[in-house]
Amino acid sequence: MRHRLIKAAGILFLSTGFASGAYAQSTVTMYGRLDGGIEYLNHVANGQGGTSSRWSAEGGDWGTSMFGLKGIENLGGGTSAIFTLETALQIMNGTTGGGRMWSRRAYVGLTSKEWGQLQAGRNLFIDSDGVWEFDPFVQQAVSSASLVRGRNWQQSSNNVEYHSPVFHGLDVQGQYAFGNQPGAFNKGATGEFGRSDGIMLTYHSSMLDVRGIYDELRSVDGRLDNIFQASREYFVGANVKVDKFKLQAAYTHYAAPDSPAGVADSADHYWLGATYQWTPQWAVTAAGFYIHVGDGTGDTAHDPASHATLYALGTTYNFTKRTFVYGTVAYVRNSANGTFSVFATPRDTTPSTSPLAGESQTGAYVGLMHIF
Repeated sequence: MRHRLIKAAGILFLSTGFASGAYAQSTVTMYGRLDGGIEYLNHVANGQGGTSSRWSAEGGDWGTSMFGLKGIENLGGGTSAIFTLETALQIMNGTTGGGRMWSRRAYVGLTSKEWGQLQAGRNLFIDSDGVWEFDPFVQQAVSSASLVRGRNWQQSSNNVEYHSPVFHGLDVQGQYAFGNQPGAFNKGATGEFGRSDGIMLTYHSSMLDVRGIYDELRSVDGRLDNIFQASREYFVGANVKVDKFKLQAAYTHYAAPDSPAGVADSADHYWLGATYQWTPQWAVTAAGFYIHVGDGTGDTAHDPASHATLYALGTTYNFTKRTFVYGTVAYVRNSANGTFSVFATPRDTTPSTSPLAGESQTGAYVGLMHIF
């Protein structure tokens, strides 16, 4: 009887141990960030032939507020199953991004240090995932997205992606987004992009980062017909880190060969910026962005031949690793036909933040970010 009790206790201990071990190999993490502040913008076209200034309470000026869940399970042999669910939030009115439950990311995959990571689902489009690291303003409301009307911060559905392992500082990432439409391979569902794809090659070192991206973002009709909404993109960017300075520069060419006849179908985007880490808590960033839209006319949705220069100055101060305050001021100068805003407003969006053609614009915001 005593031996049977000892044996039963041993089995119970082993089963409990195995269960605990299995539990320890699988984790789910809740994460997110909340961003809110006050914003000022002048020379906003009011639709009556004039302009107005605007003061507003805004969320997400430094970065999109979000909530997410991510998990990983060790499958053995160096391979793990992963998932991520993430949605954008607007804390000023409590809504989620785009009316979707998971607006930014919703994917499942497998990852291995030896073979890389393969995943499927919704995610940031490949340039949005890749440009921010080379943007002095890390794709804030004023950033590399401003003069391209948000072309480089989109999300796409029906993705299959691969991320290679890092080999001597080099890695490659590829993304393919299916249109999912019968008999119309390049088209997409209502509210989605059409078939889209891209590839990204990156080199990282302690002093230098270099990245190149080629992508094609198609309209719902499966066409490359708007330089800032559905186009080919060629991007190259570099970061140089010297002591307390980070210097950042990039060039992007956009081409939309399916644009309507006579409409401008190409643009070139440049920027140069620097961040100075004054103290471990306080950083200051300055940058200049320039856009040149090629020859051609414009219409409600397409920018005509024009150019604009955006200057931005910003700062952050960290109270802790999770909480910081920020402030940014920016000024954009447009050519005679240009209507670019300091913010990334699509040309055909109503209401818009764009000024009248040829007008300059100044914007500023301050706020608080908390990360959890």
